[in-house]
Amino acid sequence: MFLRNALRAATALTLVAAGSAAADTITIATVNNGDMIRMQGLTDDFTTKTGHEVEWVTLEENVLRQRVTTDISTKGGAFDIMTIGMYETPIWGANGWLVALDNLSEGYDVDDILPAMAGGLSHEGTLYAAPFYGESSMIMYRTDLMEKAGLEMPDAPTWDFIRQAAAAMTDRDAEINGVCLRGKAGWGEGGAFITAMSNSFGARWFDMDWKPQFDTAAWANTLNFYKGMMDESGPAGYATNGFNENLSLFQQGKCGMWIDATVAASFVTNPNDSTVADKVGFALAPDTGLGKRSNWLWAWALAIPAGTQKQDAALQFIEWATSKDYIELVAANEGWANVPPGARTSLYENPNYQAVPFAQMTLDSILSADPNNSTVEPSPYVGVQFAAIPEFAGIATEVSQEFSAAYAGQQTVEEALEKAQALTIDAMEAAGY
Repeated sequence: MFLRNALRAATALTLVAAGSAAADTITIATVNNGDMIRMQGLTDDFTTKTGHEVEWVTLEENVLRQRVTTDISTKGGAFDIMTIGMYETPIWGANGWLVALDNLSEGYDVDDILPAMAGGLSHEGTLYAAPFYGESSMIMYRTDLMEKAGLEMPDAPTWDFIRQAAAAMTDRDAEINGVCLRGKAGWGEGGAFITAMSNSFGARWFDMDWKPQFDTAAWANTLNFYKGMMDESGPAGYATNGFNENLSLFQQGKCGMWIDATVAASFVTNPNDSTVADKVGFALAPDTGLGKRSNWLWAWALAIPAGTQKQDAALQFIEWATSKDYIELVAANEGWANVPPGARTSLYENPNYQAVPFAQMTLDSILSADPNNSTVEPSPYVGVQFAAIPEFAGIATEVSQEFSAAYAGQQTVEEALEKAQALTIDAMEAAGY
């Protein structure tokens, strides 16, 4: 306890000492999800300790990706800190676009970051972004509706069970959809979900020669299963629903099951926001018996673009926002269930957090996702819901648009897959693969 308090005191002294220098105003680009919005509400704590002010640019996920990618690739200099993830960080670090986080203070305890998160946010062993939170994906479901349907959710269900349960829980008259899943275009929105799902069906983006694989039975099975289940039991307009839309539906009691980011667990169990907070259970993302589950691995992380003129202040903010002390600040203000999850080993060793009902399932989901071995058949890329190559974001955005058009009934699944195959071949050949 003495050592822990001493380290905290050292961190606080570092921040205060830094704050005694000239104060800066730093600009941060971030995503419009609950944890980041909560952070904005606590920023006065950072300003008090350092003297630095913060200006926030809060954007919808797809827009955020476009804005920060454009800014950093053109050296626009609009931001001092960017919220990015496991896809961008190693690529941008290798390009020299990010400041290496190799001088974090001793009190920060960089070794406490979960290895899965640190590895995904590093290039050649150097950390280039610090995880604000880490996540996988899992099933969140209504325990009351599952019981009413006469079913019991397994800890590790199959997709066939999920489809059966979704049909049994759907009640159109009561506006209850058996299952809510992302269909929204965007490589990190519906694209991420369907890619993770496809892993469990035996699909992959590329074979070992980098040839696109959308002309395979595994991809056809994935999309036909998804569309069939969602047409039967999903909400109207699911082709345009992403994380935030499905979160709202679940909180309003309009979803029997939602398979999405583990970080959402605190939002659906918060009685201030969710009408079904006391009726939520959790399970691992589904599989089809092929040895791979359909859960992803991701971190929303804070990184410093290499062109910033306010590197010192930006680093102080990252230390503040991703520290153990920040976790305890959130816990003191909003309870342990609402702290940012999935980033630090010590959080899962904390008895206060171990008592949170979704803590262990979140950790189990994170640990079960292997970005180096995410597909049934061998693949040449690293990543679970993405392929960690620079071309992926552009290709996958277009592919996800074709898929969403199929979900909406604007074309057939077969047509969507044919277009996905053709555009991916063209892009990969143009890139020299």
